[in-house]
Amino acid sequence: MIIHPNFDPVLIHLGPLSIRWYALSYIVGFCLFIWLGRKRIKSGHTVFTNELLDDFITVGVLGVILGGRLGYVLFYQPEYYLSNPLEILKVWQGGMSFHGGFLGVLVAMYLFARKHKLKFWQVADFVAPLVPLGLACGRMGNFINGELWGRLTNPDAFWAMGFQNARSEDGKVYWSDPQQWSAVWEKYNMLPRHPSQLYEVALEGIALFVIVWLFSKKPRPVGQVSMLFLAGYGVFRFIVEFAREPDGYLGLLFMNLSMGQLLSLPMIIIGVAGFIYAGKKGKLKANPAN
Repeated sequence: MIIHPNFDPVLIHLGPLSIRWYALSYIVGFCLFIWLGRKRIKSGHTVFTNELLDDFITVGVLGVILGGRLGYVLFYQPEYYLSNPLEILKVWQGGMSFHGGFLGVLVAMYLFARKHKLKFWQVADFVAPLVPLGLACGRMGNFINGELWGRLTNPDAFWAMGFQNARSEDGKVYWSDPQQWSAVWEKYNMLPRHPSQLYEVALEGIALFVIVWLFSKKPRPVGQVSMLFLAGYGVFRFIVEFAREPDGYLGLLFMNLSMGQLLSLPMIIIGVAGFIYAGKKGKLKANPAN
């Protein structure tokens, strides 16, 4: 079993100030967004310009951070944060929801399109291929923080990893069934888990980026690129959730699905339906006689 390195969440200590890995992962994600955006603009298959990209970054960052934080508060721990409202401001401690950030970016794209007199789907199709690598950076931040670990797995599996931050939860599992876990507990004082953060880096980040980026390299019907992203993320997130430990305060919900899976199902349905609809609509425009 591999032991998680248990990194110091603070990269650089500067007296009362500090630079955290989690914050750095977001900064790197936004930098990749700008770099990839300029490459897409250079390809010529978009109405965006470098000036529009720079303008979008401001509202996009606000959408990600505000939406991600409020989504986490409302979807995952509403009672705790309503009782401790000042904790909502402590974004540097982690606690961001992709689905909340996604809704925040939708609002940002709508306002941006309205301001610049663009069609919403033109903005969405430009933004979609730029997002996955940023998601990968965020998940690497989760891994470095040693949070959002996976479910229990076979200690002999090559992917099995012990997370020191999960030791309290591991102890509860061990004492509920000491016979099954005695050997690994006595050796490591922790239990083997899936490094689900790395699965998310690979699927929701790298794999999704390759799929959407390559698809977007050619002109596509309006809305199809963003619908591919929506469906692709939903599918990959739904799969990874089978290896990710459900939040203890929520557990498994309807039909033994996690909150992440329940939030991803609408994305899959809307994404697939929207992709098919956009394709048919595009063909009708290309062939008016039909």
